[in-house]
Amino acid sequence: MKRTIRLVLPVATLLVAFFAANGLIFANKEMAKKEKKACITCHEKGTPTKDNLNNVGKYYKAKKTLDGAPAPAK
Repeated sequence: MKRTIRLVLPVATLLVAFFAANGLIFANKEMAKKEKKACITCHEKGTPTKDNLNNVGKYYKAKKTLDGAPAPAK
């Protein structure tokens, strides 16, 4: 019984962590597909997270659309 718990508990923890992180990743890709833009349109270079939004990303977060958004910096 102890051996089963020692095996199942870490596997269950990894599965929960995988599915939790997986949902966060898909949300960004769905937005990119919806707007037909690359992730770097709204995010600074590097890993796209909610913390590194540029002006376009902040506009999209507030308005939920890119219509009338400022031009992305190059």
